[in-house]
Amino acid sequence: MLRLAWTRSPSAATGRFSPSRLPSRTVFGRVRSYALDDAKGPGCNVTRCSGPLSYRTSRSSFRTPGAACFSMASGGDGADSSSLDSLKYTNRLSKERSPYLLQHAHNPVDWYPWGQEAFDKAKNEDKPIFLSVGYSTCHWCHVMERESFEDEDIGKILTDNFVCIKVDREERPDVDKVYMTFVQATSGGGGWPMSVWLTPDLRPFFGGTYFPPRDSGRRPGLTTVLMRVLEQWRGNRTALESSGERVIEALKKGTTIAAQAGETPPSGPDVANRCFQQLAHSYEEEYGGFRDAPKFPSPVNLMFLMSYWAMNRDTSQGAEALQMTLHTLRMMALGGIHDHVAQGFHRYSTDSSWHVPHFEKMLYDQAQLAVAYISAYQVSGEQFFAKVARDILLYVSRDLSDKSGGFYSAEDADSLPALASTVKKEGAFCVWTATEIRELLAETVEGATGGATQADIFMHHYGVKEQGNVDPEQDPHGELENQNVLIVRYSPELTAARFGLNVERVSELLTASRAKLAEVRRARPPPHLDSKMLASWNGLMLSGFARVGAVLGDKTLLERAEKAAHFLWQHMWDEAEGRILHSCYRGQDLEVEQVESPIAGFLDDYAFVVAGLLDLYEATGAVRWLSWAETLQQRQDHLFWDSQGGGYFCSDPNDPALLLALKQDQDGAEPSANSVSAMNLLRLSHLTDRPEWAARSQKLLAAFSDRLVKVPIALPDMVRGLMAQHYTMKQIVICGEPDAEDTASLTSCVHSLFLPHKVLMLADADPDGFLRQRLSVLSTMMPLDGRAAAYVCQDYTCALPVTCPQELRRLLLE
Repeated sequence: MLRLAWTRSPSAATGRFSPSRLPSRTVFGRVRSYALDDAKGPGCNVTRCSGPLSYRTSRSSFRTPGAACFSMASGGDGADSSSLDSLKYTNRLSKERSPYLLQHAHNPVDWYPWGQEAFDKAKNEDKPIFLSVGYSTCHWCHVMERESFEDEDIGKILTDNFVCIKVDREERPDVDKVYMTFVQATSGGGGWPMSVWLTPDLRPFFGGTYFPPRDSGRRPGLTTVLMRVLEQWRGNRTALESSGERVIEALKKGTTIAAQAGETPPSGPDVANRCFQQLAHSYEEEYGGFRDAPKFPSPVNLMFLMSYWAMNRDTSQGAEALQMTLHTLRMMALGGIHDHVAQGFHRYSTDSSWHVPHFEKMLYDQAQLAVAYISAYQVSGEQFFAKVARDILLYVSRDLSDKSGGFYSAEDADSLPALASTVKKEGAFCVWTATEIRELLAETVEGATGGATQADIFMHHYGVKEQGNVDPEQDPHGELENQNVLIVRYSPELTAARFGLNVERVSELLTASRAKLAEVRRARPPPHLDSKMLASWNGLMLSGFARVGAVLGDKTLLERAEKAAHFLWQHMWDEAEGRILHSCYRGQDLEVEQVESPIAGFLDDYAFVVAGLLDLYEATGAVRWLSWAETLQQRQDHLFWDSQGGGYFCSDPNDPALLLALKQDQDGAEPSANSVSAMNLLRLSHLTDRPEWAARSQKLLAAFSDRLVKVPIALPDMVRGLMAQHYTMKQIVICGEPDAEDTASLTSCVHSLFLPHKVLMLADADPDGFLRQRLSVLSTMMPLDGRAAAYVCQDYTCALPVTCPQELRRLLLE
């Protein structure tokens, strides 16, 4: 008799659902789970099986050998690693636009994209569905492709016995969330690639993540799994379907998030204090961050801590929150997770010191980190943080920007070490041998101690070693042997003292050296670029450019932000249907293309774009962006609002192809769209005089009360919205000519300060203007004696207007 064995292990996908909420028995008595012994945290793609199936050798269950999470890398475009024979196959995915789906277009598998054609085939032929979910820059997704989906024998088993559906999780996050919830709930973890077996009516009955092609020791191979699934499908189907049905019903109950009748949000200060305490408990003091290893940037945590400091400036807790934030941001910027040669940040660090990263670069990380660093500059006044923010945007402008104004999704971690290479390696585009650096920077530096060369100074400063500076524990596959990941080991002052130079000269030398390395890197084979453009991530990046541009007063950055907004309007907004589109693609002629049946936007798309437009409005004063934000919020309410329980569903709750109507309750690599919406609603209520939106924000927060009270660390961005409800928003109105110098001085004063709970409005003299039509209070606000004036209001009470930036600063900091 099989025994129930829930194996809990950290994973790439984390969630709140507990296996204990599921029925305790399945048709085979118990479920067995498989997990990588050494998987360590988000980003790990672990082999897990879930559902009423099991494998045995003698009396033991399978348990996979350990595999380190930090060895994760990201694959390329698939075709370059395929055998030439595999190109004789072409399936339906060749007609898709998703880079991930195109990577599988020449597999010997009869792949279908997610859609009615595949569903109908499964029903007509009465076959189970094999659903495979991944993304373009996922290393283990490509490993499974090379090992299994390019294997003709496995391809025949799949094609003959299953309807095979391939999904890009970034293109269809709704599908991914539903089936990841099933895998997490039934196995205790999840990750990508995700492998799930479904009935023809799309109900899951078995799932896991990565499977090797064939059994190896106690590790079950995909061939074994497929044959076992077929055996049970044919011989025990009724019980299999019944068990899957019970699991789905349990998931529906277990994932419900709703406010009780008359329920109000919890106390903002109490929840904020608890969130701070939980973050402080997980804080790693030496290098910053919130765990030992692997370490993730976690901008949502850092933004909460700065907001907490802003409300607790005079307390020891506030000082601690600020110290945690600035130290973490500083250590990240000095570490190898930060690309010192070509800017931007990698996905995460495999060690506790931010040294050896997983080299993938994601757009959403750049967007949120740009905002975090510019906020740190507002708080501290240190140019160091402003420079990092500007460098992030330089990277995005150069390497992730489409000529249309949109932003691409990601750059891969793997690339070919040289043009003649045939095998990609993790980090090959970014790392250096000591020999390479000595040859590039051979010039002797005049006046340096001991006749030091540029290489000597550079290698000292960035920790370059002759034998490489990567600990073998961080490189289990030997891909970084003898290589160096640049990390700042000394301050400019210490490096200058070591070589008898002044700080300015050392800074000049390091800058020139980085430029030489950047030139060499441009000649290397580049990593794969995921050129898919997502409305949600473009909305996040819009915020990044708008907020950094506003704080620094940089017109070029603000122009780039407006170009991104125009892109969203032109290519991602279906005005006829009144809806946002989720994605578009770079075509072969470098023009923006759309699929035949565009994917409608999800909650993330609306929430992140609305937030970006509000940031752009406050940065530029251009009311067209505020007007569009208002329109999008109305559409979001219509499409996703839960009128009974409060909060927003992640996707269309009426979609018959989705078994679960979910509300995301975790701020992770990206903030939850409900968290962002809580603040959007508050901002819009003050900008448009619509108190019903403030009430809706309250109901949203009430729906998440249980989560906020018990584990606020899971929703730090939503806690910020709760704090804004408690402390109320400041309305700052600048009355003056938009292009006048005195108006600019007042708005610059506002942008220079970190004010987490404020809205900024520019009210010109036009009585028929957008704001004056909506906000009656503006009728009494005018410039003073021909000079631009600032009005600061809170709780429906306004201070006397001021015309001096210094007086405005004093008012705002009271």
